[in-house]
Amino acid sequence: MTIHQAEKGYRFSVDAVLLAGLLKVGAHDRIVDLGTGCGIVPLILAHRGQGGSAVGIEIQPELARLARKNVEVNGFADRINIEELDFREIESHFGPASFDLAVSNPPYRRLHSGRVNPIQQRAIARHELAGSVQDVFVAARYLLAEGGRLAVIYPASRAGRLFSAAQQSGFNPKRLFVIYSSPSEAACLVFLECRKGGGEGLRIDAPFFIYGKDGDYTEAMRSLYEK
Repeated sequence: MTIHQAEKGYRFSVDAVLLAGLLKVGAHDRIVDLGTGCGIVPLILAHRGQGGSAVGIEIQPELARLARKNVEVNGFADRINIEELDFREIESHFGPASFDLAVSNPPYRRLHSGRVNPIQQRAIARHELAGSVQDVFVAARYLLAEGGRLAVIYPASRAGRLFSAAQQSGFNPKRLFVIYSSPSEAACLVFLECRKGGGEGLRIDAPFFIYGKDGDYTEAMRSLYEK
């Protein structure tokens, strides 16, 4: 694929590759990406022939324009639609139960915590300036049909917040990956898939390591780029 990004603005990271790679996608799933950035997650799924149609929601005009450009240059305009809007106001743009699968790599830093990046694109992507993980679950609750799934990648240090937001919004955690940068370090991320409604029952998959002891990508990580 050809991916256009801002040289100094927000750029997608390994988080997005993990999110797209660890997903289980139905052949005809209607997919919505809440905070799509440059459109990388829907583009990866379309490139792999996974799912049906997809909509990427992005609040920042510059990123929405880049996402549309990426969709066009990669030939996926018939499968992916980019909407420039605030997913906190989603009810005025889409009907309820419009999607089967929602995905998100939401802002992960609390307001008034840590240094806010002076580059606005990065600041909005990282700090909860234009939406929080709770807002993601609220939007997904409206957008998903009963039994629909929401998959989120989030810092391991805030996993408690993630589980709390899921349960408060009527989602049941169903599948969890704990992700480590390397075998010698503490967990850095979690991938959590939740289901709207349904019963309890959480599967915790084997630990996922990004780098091996040699400092190179593990076979599992390389496979996400090679799919």
